[in-house]
Formats: sequence, C-alpha cells, structure tokens
Amino acid sequence: MVYTQRAMAGSLSLGLDGALWRRMARWGSSGPEWFVRVAPPVVGVMAWALAGERRRFVRDNLRRVQGRRGALRDQVDVARTFVSYASCLAEVLGSGSPRRPAPRAVVLGELHLLDALADRRGLILVTAHTAGWEAAGPLLSRDHGLRVMIVERPERDPRAGLIQDGAREGQGVLVAHVGDDPLSALPLARHLRDGGAVAFQVDRSPPQQRAREVTLFGARARLPEGPLRLAALTGAPIVPVFAARTGHRRYVVQLEPPIRMPRAPPEDAMDTAAQSLASALERFVRAEPTQWFHFRDG
Repeated sequence: MVYTQRAMAGSLSLGLDGALWRRMARWGSSGPEWFVRVAPPVVGVMAWALAGERRRFVRDNLRRVQGRRGALRDQVDVARTFVSYASCLAEVLGSGSPRRPAPRAVVLGELHLLDALADRRGLILVTAHTAGWEAAGPLLSRDHGLRVMIVERPERDPRAGLIQDGAREGQGVLVAHVGDDPLSALPLARHLRDGGAVAFQVDRSPPQQRAREVTLFGARARLPEGPLRLAALTGAPIVPVFAARTGHRRYVVQLEPPIRMPRAPPEDAMDTAAQSLASALERFVRAEPTQWFHFRDG
C-alpha cells in the first residue's frame, strides 16, 4: 500500500542492480502458477546464502526484536525473512496479470478505517516494509472505493523504479515521488482534499529527512515527520496499517485506531503522535518478526 521498495533490491551485495533483481522477479512471476509458488522461496534461500552482509544485518535486527534464540534458530529466521520477501515481490510483480487470482486478505480492525473515513478529510495510511503491504492498497481501493496514492522517494535505480511503479499502477494504485523540495508535497494535499488516501512507509528515515526521535525496541530511532505535518495541514486522520503474508497470495491486514493531529501541533503533540506510530510498528513486528523487510540502515 505504501511507499518505497528499495528493501532488498539493489542492496543485497550480490553483484545485481535493482533493475536486474526485479526483472528476474517479474520473469519468475510470469510462469505457471506452480512455478510462482515454488521458485521465489528457492531464490530467497539463494539470496540468504549469498548476501552475507545483508544476512548479518537481518540477524542483528531480528535480535533487536526477539532477542538471541541460538545460532541455528537465528539463521532459520533470517532465511524465512529472505524467502518471505522473495515470495511477496514475485506476487506483487505478477498481480497485474489477468491470469493470476487476486490476493485474498483477512482485514482486522476495519472499524478503525471506517472511523477515519467518517471525517471526510481524506486518509493518511502509515505502514512499514512488511510482507504484503503492496497488496493492501489495491484491496482498500476495491473494498472501500479509496484512490490510494503511494508516496516514495525516487529510486536509486530509475529502471528498478519503473518496474515497481508499473506493477502498482497495473493494480490501480497511484505513485507519487517526493523529494526534498517542499512543493513536491502539494499533490499529496490535493489528493487528500479530494477524498483520496495517501500512504507512507515510516520505518526508514534517511539522515537528511526531517524526523522525530522515538523509542523503538528499547533504543532511540528516527521516524519521518512528513505524514504528521501533512495530517496537521489537511486535517486528514492517520491510520497505521500493517500486513503479513500467511500463504500463497494470502494476507492478513491489521488496522490501528486513527491518530488525529491539531492544525498547529505543539512539539509535544508531534512527539506523542510519532511515538504512537512507533509503538504500533513495534507491536506488529514483535508478532511477525520475519515479515519485516529491514535489510539495511536508512
């Protein structure tokens, strides 16, 4: 549903650029259905075996979330994370094909979404790089008539971005590339005022991006403040939403209670809202640690 798919593509230290990785995933997603089920886990295990630096980063990140579980169990969880990512990427890139069945999802907390929509000020969806987040936007578009706009920073590899954006647009989801220019956020405000939904991923914050300090897994972390500022500007409520993959083209989507920002929020209100988002992310990741695609810093 949301917002920058730089996760593993282009950063696995496999000698592959982002475009090549995604072309491979798109090719794999175009095969027969049995192949789409079997091939991505194999590719995920290969990536786990070859990407030593990323493998260690994922291991350390999992230890932040769930503590040390022993060398063998740690590596099993790391491998599961790579496999889950590969499967999700293949399903996303193949989802625009009329030959593929639509993904199915169980939505938990749907009343929170209806509560936020009752404000009639648009909707800001905040999520993270988790399994199935790309499927949530089309599902909400279909079931609630929401025009979802995914917000992301420009890809490091433009060719990789074209592949990913094409898959999203094929599902009826808009894509907005927002950089450091403040004026680049104006289309987002217009989209909200027209009743649309704008979706952000907030589990990464580049050093140059304005952010709020929060506590995440017992340590200090930074959360982008752009969604909070946009909510204060437009009055649109923020709904945290996270997704997990439960099987082939099957997902569970968890919606949290909406967060509403005052028009001119004081600093403590900004900090409180940012921490609420961080706490929602932490609850989800603790429940689904191998579904968080956090392969690198920034």
